[in-house]
Amino acid sequence: MSEKWIAGVDLGGTTTKIAFITLDGEIIDKWEIPTDNSDEGQYITSNIAKSIEEKLLELNQPKNILAGVGMGAPGPVDYETGVILNTVNLGWKDNFPLKDSLEKATSLPAAVENDANCAALGEMWKGAGSGAKNLVCVTLGTGVGGGVISNGNIVQGVNGAAGEIGHITAIPFGGAPCNCGKTGCLETVASATGIVRQAFAEIQKDGVKGPLADVYAKNGKITAKDVFDTARTGDELALTILQEVAFHLGLALANIANLLNPEKIVLGGGVSKAGEILLEPVIENFGRFAFTPVRNSTKLAIANLGNDAGVLGAAWLIRNKL
Repeated sequence: MSEKWIAGVDLGGTTTKIAFITLDGEIIDKWEIPTDNSDEGQYITSNIAKSIEEKLLELNQPKNILAGVGMGAPGPVDYETGVILNTVNLGWKDNFPLKDSLEKATSLPAAVENDANCAALGEMWKGAGSGAKNLVCVTLGTGVGGGVISNGNIVQGVNGAAGEIGHITAIPFGGAPCNCGKTGCLETVASATGIVRQAFAEIQKDGVKGPLADVYAKNGKITAKDVFDTARTGDELALTILQEVAFHLGLALANIANLLNPEKIVLGGGVSKAGEILLEPVIENFGRFAFTPVRNSTKLAIANLGNDAGVLGAAWLIRNKL
């Protein structure tokens, strides 16, 4: 047996990603299992443990090759205790002792952190943020998540809820409702859900024509990808929505950078796959609102780890403890 491995787990409401990762950050194997959130989520950690055991058997490796298991979970996490404070899609009651449950199920040392924080750690360790000790990672997906790293450490706040960038208020009055209970959150504008909501509202107006409207007429629905794809063809409606998204995202990131002065801001998640057509107007708006020394020292980049960021960041939690 050579060096130790770490089991990295990225827990989602529908799917759980798992990987075996070396202490140097090399992914040995990765796979997914469904997240069973029935019966108040009582099978989640036992299913993860069972899957890890089966994969070790498949790879003909002993259990003691694993140094521990790190997990990223959706929601605020008290890093010291491993308690997840509240969850939306996992079935657990508030203040669920996730770390203890994971250790009991796997018989391995465990560490638990918020999933967006894990994505940030993954990008810092092996991705677009590599080499930066002061980093902000923004995950643009169904919602908007965030992770803030200062001097190499995640900023967690008093109860693990720091870095909730998606719930910065972008529209103070008359904004759309957010799942958090507020209105006008950045998440309601810059997430895939928010982009589709804005596009749908515009398409419903009389006399709206163009490629994006044609996509809706043909399919009966639109996606964030449709908005970016038609923006590339010069569709006026799609470009208007893109500019709105870039304005609010650029403004929010500038305010974050003015406070934290990070070396890098990394944009990840499914929406970030739009690439330069999104990044360029965000950088333009960032430049409008950032304090000059901050603007000159902060680089914005697209994340490059994709779905691997979460499992790598989760593994880093254990590596950092070692």
